[in-house]
Amino acid sequence: MRIDLHTHSRRSDGTDSPAELVAAAISAGLDVVALTDHDTAEGWDEASVAAAGTGMVLLTGIEISCRYAGAGVHLLAYGPDPAYPPLVRELDRVLEGRNARLPATVQRLRGLGISITADDVREVSGDAAATGRPHVADALIWLGVVSDRDEAFDRYLMPGRPAYVDRYGADLVPTIDLVAAAGGVSVLAHPWSRASRHVLDADAFEILQAQGLTGVEVDHQDHRPEDRAALREIAADTGLLCTGSSDYHGTGKVDHDLGVQTTDPEQLGRLLDAMRASAAAARRRGLAPPVTPRFRWG
Repeated sequence: MRIDLHTHSRRSDGTDSPAELVAAAISAGLDVVALTDHDTAEGWDEASVAAAGTGMVLLTGIEISCRYAGAGVHLLAYGPDPAYPPLVRELDRVLEGRNARLPATVQRLRGLGISITADDVREVSGDAAATGRPHVADALIWLGVVSDRDEAFDRYLMPGRPAYVDRYGADLVPTIDLVAAAGGVSVLAHPWSRASRHVLDADAFEILQAQGLTGVEVDHQDHRPEDRAALREIAADTGLLCTGSSDYHGTGKVDHDLGVQTTDPEQLGRLLDAMRASAAAARRRGLAPPVTPRFRWG
């Protein structure tokens, strides 16, 4: 069984529609795929329709932009009720932060002599829930300024680069609680791939597990083999489950093809058990989150 628990569609910063992503997952030989667009659940319905009757198991999720100890971190929320009002309010705030920094980013690029407008960025962002740095990168590609997203980020859009503008991120610990209140579970995405590494040490994982964190994304293209081994040891010591994922963005991210990293079926079983328990607890509180998929594997 091949399981990929972290992918993106055009509703955030991927290049496939949700239906196209499901079709691509089937073509890639996946049995289970999770749609985890940044800060939005807008692609869930389309992906669910596309997966129905295909034999593909679809998990619904959201990759939430967070902050922890001053660093940006990403939290994969699996199975929360997307209509839970406190979650809706927090995601709206994060999405507004994405949209609000667009004018400042464009202004900085124009100050560098690049002829780009906010309308150029919106032209390429299409039906995304919010415009973000990847869409700015796509506009720079379209305008012939750079050859790909990596070049755009390396030259202009990463922290410390001349067009980088900071934005709002949800506080990590309260967001873990918020996801649980909405009937979902939380897994830290690629924790050692970015500047968050210096704040996410073994002690931090122990603290976060005590706050309700369910797992850690260990097998990811941005983690070196020695990082994966160390994260797996931390997960074993803290009782966190381990996932593996592609972080697929279609043509928007090189070397992150569907299924390039996968999750062990035993770890998926643990994740599903946690999702069912969280959903049941939410129902007891009067919520009705999405039904967790039920299936068997050999």
